[in-house]
Amino acid sequence: MKKVLFITYYWPPSGGSGVQRPLKFVKYLQQYGWMPVVYTSKGGEYFEIDHSLEAEVPKNIKILKTKPTEPYALFKMITGKKKDDKLVAGYMHQKKSNSWAEKLSMWVRSNLFVPDARMLWISPSVHYLSKYIAKHQINAIVTTGPPHSMHLIGMALKKKHHIPWLADFRDPWTQIDYWEDLKMTDWVRNMHIKLEKMVLQTADKVVCVSRTWGQGLENNSGIHVDIISNGFDEEDIQHTQNVSRDTQFSLVHIGMMGKSRNHEVFWQAVSSVCAEDEDIKKDLIVKLYGKNDPSVIESIAKYNLNKQVEIYPYIPHYEIVGIQQKAQVLYLSVNRTANAQGILTGKIYEYLAARRPILCIGPVSGEAAQVIYDTNTGLVSDFDDLTALKANIRTLYQHYKEHKDYVKFSNIEIYSRKYQTKQLAELLNCISP
Repeated sequence: MKKVLFITYYWPPSGGSGVQRPLKFVKYLQQYGWMPVVYTSKGGEYFEIDHSLEAEVPKNIKILKTKPTEPYALFKMITGKKKDDKLVAGYMHQKKSNSWAEKLSMWVRSNLFVPDARMLWISPSVHYLSKYIAKHQINAIVTTGPPHSMHLIGMALKKKHHIPWLADFRDPWTQIDYWEDLKMTDWVRNMHIKLEKMVLQTADKVVCVSRTWGQGLENNSGIHVDIISNGFDEEDIQHTQNVSRDTQFSLVHIGMMGKSRNHEVFWQAVSSVCAEDEDIKKDLIVKLYGKNDPSVIESIAKYNLNKQVEIYPYIPHYEIVGIQQKAQVLYLSVNRTANAQGILTGKIYEYLAARRPILCIGPVSGEAAQVIYDTNTGLVSDFDDLTALKANIRTLYQHYKEHKDYVKFSNIEIYSRKYQTKQLAELLNCISP
């Protein structure tokens, strides 16, 4: 079996969305002729911890770990956080106020660490892995980012050892939705653009998760980008058979709800249908699982929905799978950002696997909407279309009352993690026959 060095910062016990893609690739690669050797962080600054994911790591693979030098202690000191406090992903604010300390830490993160806060781990990682490569046969390298420092490690190893390299972009780099929120100097901004182009043009293969984002990377570099979407793992679903549905008309959102995902039209629609229909008000409950931007709490209070909303902290992935299957409706909130057309979060595929109706707010011509249309799994309304959203909620509520499933769930098999790992293996075979 050929060996692939898989470089990822996020790895169990890291929780959250960033770990799912590398973990599932590594879990299934051996079925397609590739033995992974994983290089990851030892004691990294993870946004969530989920020890349940450790059970999914293949027992027979080699895992290499080194401790990264990270500046998060400085960020915590500036902002008055404790040493053990968890930071949040995507530059989401944890408090309503944006103090001078938070602004200073944001400036430091944006301008002193390029491409990201793991930059100090690049050189030690290249040195460590070069010694490993000198003693062991490696046929290909895969890096997955963000953090995009992983791609700089891969680029250095390719240049030094001439090993075929595939760069996997789980999220964009200079097209990321919070790019404009980063208070970067022109020099730093240009450095990001330069580094991104170098990575794209040096890698033997570049992969990302959506056609729109892939087109953006192609426009930035002039190279071809392959698309391997995110997906779901059938084995997760097998562990949650015969789950009983929520007795209430539950609208369930899984994962972090940052400011760009907090659509006022949603709260306005929920408030309106409850005011117009006593039966809906009696039955409807909104459940939020994960961290929320302060604006979410403000929206709930603004529309007097405290009795209609339940908020839960981060839940381990194996429990979330069951919670999704219990939901009457799964709420998918697409980020309202410049790149909204191409946003395809891993969440949408797990929603598909749960086989529960999806209520989506996002571009009706976007890629998330197209997946829902193609699979017959839910209803979509645009960011500001209150009338359509209310009609969608009423339609799903009527089917709930009649104990009927609104959706048909067709063609979801192509979004399985096994199928996507097969796609990855085929690309590796192309660069390392």
